[in-house]
Amino acid sequence: MNSKLALIALCLAGALGAIGAPAQAQEAPLTREQVQMDRDTFLKLMRWDEHTGQWVLKSNMQPPQGVVSRSDVLAMRDEWLRHHRYDEPSGTWLSVGTPREMSKLTREQVNMETVRFLMMYRFDESRSEWISRLAPVH
Repeated sequence: MNSKLALIALCLAGALGAIGAPAQAQEAPLTREQVQMDRDTFLKLMRWDEHTGQWVLKSNMQPPQGVVSRSDVLAMRDEWLRHHRYDEPSGTWLSVGTPREMSKLTREQVNMETVRFLMMYRFDESRSEWISRLAPVH
């Protein structure tokens, strides 16, 4: 049911965008066929993730040109975790001198630090970097 609502919302957003765009840009309005083609292309690339409540790239699809791939984003996260450790008493991340061997940590330690990292940071696609959730949004 949620995916149907999301699809309806997507179609409405596309229709509203098509209506609002000509007034701002003074361009010809999109045809119904163009909107349907955009929708179909979007649905070929993306799927609704119930767990996160957002649209995500299908696993067998490559991201569009200029968009960082999921594997690259995860590699950036893992590299950051190799160079930092969470300090319980201060509640902050501390830089470590030499990169840690994550394979020497227990699975629980790695999971705990990964969850903490994801709670405190988010990936900003416009800047292609991880930023603090506490940082002001521009």
